[in-house]
Amino acid sequence: MAREQRDGSGGSELGRFLRARRTQVTPGEVGLTVGPGPRRTPGLRREELATLAGVSVDYYIRLERGRETRPSPAVVDALARALLLDEIEHEHLRSLAARAARTAPEPPAAPGRTVRPGVKLLLESLRPYPAYVGSRTGDLLAHTPAGLRLFAGMDSWPARQRNIARYVFLHPSARELFHDWDNQIRGCVARLRALAGTDPDAPDLTNLAGELLLKSPEFARLWERYDVRGHVQGRKTFHHPEVGDLTLGYQSMLLEGTPGHRLMTYYAEPGTPEYDAIVLLDLLASERATTLPSM
Repeated sequence: MAREQRDGSGGSELGRFLRARRTQVTPGEVGLTVGPGPRRTPGLRREELATLAGVSVDYYIRLERGRETRPSPAVVDALARALLLDEIEHEHLRSLAARAARTAPEPPAAPGRTVRPGVKLLLESLRPYPAYVGSRTGDLLAHTPAGLRLFAGMDSWPARQRNIARYVFLHPSARELFHDWDNQIRGCVARLRALAGTDPDAPDLTNLAGELLLKSPEFARLWERYDVRGHVQGRKTFHHPEVGDLTLGYQSMLLEGTPGHRLMTYYAEPGTPEYDAIVLLDLLASERATTLPSM
């Protein structure tokens, strides 16, 4: 990525992940006793992690610096245990190791943005619920009226600029809209980091991450942590300027046969205040759509 080239961290994506995660594990978390005196290294030292994983210090240093590219599955699993990785992070480490072992890098694919007519029909059937089809980097490719209006102010952006991560970090309304904005930005970065591990040179990712690294100090700080996370289901609370406070369930679904497109739907039980707010949001968005020129 652009920032990693500028700051000289170098190495492989596998090495960058190991280095970032190593700095976030304290000796006490893995049962090590720390001697007296200050520690200049945040988190674990290389030799401490090597010992915990049962590999030589020289081997681990070569792995972290990108000079060793074929760790065995047993070594990968041992490093995951030593770094206290969860299931998603462990699987990401396996993917990075597999990619590092390739003798020739695969050229990045150009992901398509076309949404099939059947998917658009499915979106329309989901009204009044806020729903959208997003690319693997979070571009809004298609949406219900409320699916765009839920993100207050995003409809003023040109269609090609509408991206969830860009909105969360750069739109002035985002901090007020999301009840847990700090958690939202961590999730956005973690999902992009997961993609960067397996397809770091893809133009859709490098362009977005490069823009956010330059424009958002919060994004740059979280990008260096190298947290990874998948899409999940749950509930989110919004402080919406038009329909007030509402807490909605949400579900993300991967669309088979697409280059990573996902269908995201927010929902509420009919007869609840949240559902009434969704209906109003759909109505407001539909009215606005009829008065605005297409962008």
